[in-house]
Amino acid sequence: MKSELETESDAWRLQPGMERVDRSDPYFPRARDKWQLELRHLRYFVAVAEELNFTRAAQRLGINQPPLSFQIGQLEKELGTQLFRRRTRGVELTDAGKLLLEEARVILGQVETAKTGVQRRARGETGRLNIGSSGGIYFHPLIPAIIREYRMHYPDVVMFPQANSTCLLVARLLAGQIDVAFIRPPIAESEGLAIEPLVDEPSVMVLPTGHPLSRSTSAPLRAFAQDTFILFPRYLNPAVYDSIIEAFKSAGFTPKLGQEAPQIVSTIPMVAAGLGVSIVPRSMSRILTDAVVYLPIDGEAPRALIGLAHRRNDRSPAVRNFVAVARQAIGTALPAKSRAIATR
Repeated sequence: MKSELETESDAWRLQPGMERVDRSDPYFPRARDKWQLELRHLRYFVAVAEELNFTRAAQRLGINQPPLSFQIGQLEKELGTQLFRRRTRGVELTDAGKLLLEEARVILGQVETAKTGVQRRARGETGRLNIGSSGGIYFHPLIPAIIREYRMHYPDVVMFPQANSTCLLVARLLAGQIDVAFIRPPIAESEGLAIEPLVDEPSVMVLPTGHPLSRSTSAPLRAFAQDTFILFPRYLNPAVYDSIIEAFKSAGFTPKLGQEAPQIVSTIPMVAAGLGVSIVPRSMSRILTDAVVYLPIDGEAPRALIGLAHRRNDRSPAVRNFVAVARQAIGTALPAKSRAIATR
């Protein structure tokens, strides 16, 4: 026995008013068109299966009833089985129709999930972000504030932190191995990179607790002309290293260099051990406060900068979002006291 919708002519007879159908309707297929199963056909089927009425299903879909009837008939023809039985009012599902309804809901659900996932990825709401950081930068309160703010707005982006020297972070940025990096400008090789200025803070001297100037409120750089300085290796950040040496020379002396620290953070415990004095960004003055003294510098002193570096033409939505959050955080994510540290 034929399905009520098995052929166009059958559907024509079964649906009132179909003899007056508008064949210019875009949902009504041309005879020359080869019928192919598409997602819309599953949506049509689900609508009819849930409404059990062609008129209501057509209204729900926002299309005319005749093309809907025809498409369901074509679907039955393609599958080689009847999906609906006609009743006095409306239709009912056959066993095959019930199975197709289950499968169609799964397929349409997966499609919707994929659509939503793609759209969220395009907005930078999911994915991963490789974040580099150098030179004890994370001790500045602005840096965790930026990461915290980004996490609040984009909780489904997985962040992978990496610590390294500014030079290596810049190389990894240019090679595409990381996405953004908190670095200490200036840098020599910045072509292809954009650097968002975040922090400009003063440097302070780090003294062992028994140093003659440890009880002073401040001192000029020249007061340390006879001290042994513990600095990080120049290759970690040549530009910053050279600016520190130049500051000493401007103060009238060439520093006596002692043992090198593997990184800038390591200078502080080495000072605490009595190996010499050092100079660090003021935001690092929270480390070992009971073992060393942080002394403000009178007069000219090196400035400690922090910038957020990223590839200039990076099209990643996640990177763009992170940069936007960083820019906004400078003025809003920090309390007033911390903002003063970031800009003074």
